[in-house]
Amino acid sequence: MSVAPLTPLRLLRAGLLTLAVLMAAPTAVHAQEGTDGSIYSRYGLGQLGSFTSAQAHAMGGGGLALLSYNYANTANPASLSDQVLTRASLGLTYQTLEATDVSDNLSRLASGSLQAVQFSFPLRQRRLGVGVAFKPYSRRNYRVAVDSELTDPDRDEPVPYAISYQGNGGLQQVDVGLGYRLNRHLSFGATGSFLFGLIEDARVTTFEDPAYDDAIVTESTRLSGFTGTLGAMLTVPRLLSSTDLLAVGASVMLPVSLDGDRVRTFGESLDRDTLGTVLSGSATLPMSARLGLAYTPNSRWTLIADGLYEPWSSFESSYTFSGYDPAGTSRFTDRLRFSGGAEVVPAGDDLLAPYLRRVAYRIGFYYDQAYIQPTSSTELHTVAGTLGLGLPTLIPGTRIDLTIEVGTRGTTERALVRELFYSLSANVNIGERWFNKRKLR
Repeated sequence: MSVAPLTPLRLLRAGLLTLAVLMAAPTAVHAQEGTDGSIYSRYGLGQLGSFTSAQAHAMGGGGLALLSYNYANTANPASLSDQVLTRASLGLTYQTLEATDVSDNLSRLASGSLQAVQFSFPLRQRRLGVGVAFKPYSRRNYRVAVDSELTDPDRDEPVPYAISYQGNGGLQQVDVGLGYRLNRHLSFGATGSFLFGLIEDARVTTFEDPAYDDAIVTESTRLSGFTGTLGAMLTVPRLLSSTDLLAVGASVMLPVSLDGDRVRTFGESLDRDTLGTVLSGSATLPMSARLGLAYTPNSRWTLIADGLYEPWSSFESSYTFSGYDPAGTSRFTDRLRFSGGAEVVPAGDDLLAPYLRRVAYRIGFYYDQAYIQPTSSTELHTVAGTLGLGLPTLIPGTRIDLTIEVGTRGTTERALVRELFYSLSANVNIGERWFNKRKLR
């Protein structure tokens, strides 16, 4: 096989992806260093990610059984077998969040982050394919401020100060997957994943009076480890008509033991002083089991439904996390996620139809019972809806996907907060043939 020569079209596509990467760089840094996010990300390892592809994201997430030649679906490695084009995609997301407590006090926050970077290509069209992806596994980005006073015997009045509890960082996930189609009905796949990252929690004490020094104590936990995912997909064409297709997908991500180090420091940046010794330890994350259905009655419509189960009640760690104490009680609980959605392309397979009829219109919803309980008797639920567009471009094989997500999380009971969040995601998805067989002349 030979690599296709560079053309102006290829250079334009490469430039578009490079521009997207450069746009993502400062946003990704902000996601790691910023602390403008959900207060519930302070529990456990942070908020867990669920992105698989731009198409599935606008349909409520999931997409385990979703088959598409226009997207690389990382939800199920078995789907990598059906690739035709080499694909590269990059996604960014921007979220605003409104948090309300029982007294109706309102706080508005905003943050941006890198959603995912994906690359995939077929080794043999619609038979054997490879996929590589980088995406957040979990994210910690909270900030809580408390005002207080201290008594100084040398002063007549109390000294006001503020304590800010902050968290940032999270775990990242790098996947390398392989999918193989055994026959027209069965596909199998496997993915190797490397999880790594730095989770930081800080207590910042600041004084209005310059006579008192501010203090910053940070607890940093660095974790890393390998795991794998096994996936399978069953496709049944012509189930109810001559044009329909039913697909059933299943995958299991194996439990993973993360090794790490934890250190407490005092001060900022390079001026930090280490408090105590570095503690080596580990954390064992549970398996993740997924099941999905996708039904395509014709070339215009696609319907999906997905479920996820993760037994976080079996989580074990030599480290203490918010909500988990290895020597005491744990508020970790089993995670459940259900989602569903639909996509319609009015033109179907007609590439010469008017533009608006070639746009993909998507809608979806999801319900997520989190793996952590903020209190011993309170579960954390997220309910959200999604809307999206898949926009064709003048560049063949390239699409721009836009998704709006609106949802609510938490409750104002038991001194907690209820969050209303809005997010806008943009993905650039590029596809073309990079490898061509030489023809004998």
